[in-house]
Amino acid sequence: MAPMHLTHRPAVPDDAAACIHLRGRTRQNAIPAERLAALGITPASWADGIRSGATPGHVCLQGTVLLGCCFGDRDTGEVVVLALLPEVEGLGLGRDLLGRMVAQLAGLGWRRLFLGCSTDPASRSHGFYRHLGWQPTGRLDAHGDEILALLLPAPGGGAQARA
Repeated sequence: MAPMHLTHRPAVPDDAAACIHLRGRTRQNAIPAERLAALGITPASWADGIRSGATPGHVCLQGTVLLGCCFGDRDTGEVVVLALLPEVEGLGLGRDLLGRMVAQLAGLGWRRLFLGCSTDPASRSHGFYRHLGWQPTGRLDAHGDEILALLLPAPGGGAQARA
């Protein structure tokens, strides 16, 4: 693949519609806009979450094309979505976006992050997160996904912050 000029930046409210479109185009666990809307996730609600800071995120673009995004929940420490276009899988973009989100949530004081991941070992996400240090908790979320946790060191070795 030819080298790409990529832009990595924090998400802005105007990214919401493209993120919803991307969410429906992922290789695994694609969720179309109609299903997201039925869950109350619309471009307007996603943009509001970005604007308020409740759902911070990071995006990767090539020109104006959204290649990937990763969002978290400021109030719970959950990584709520990591989505990539299938054609850019395996290039390190997912790892980069997830790392940016982990760093942002850590900066908000979280020392234990969590996310829902497929229980199917054949799923790309199953091995991806475990390779990066996410550990199974033995619990499932409301969607039947396994909850994985990532423990982060306290800054300076001091007392634990938001756990």
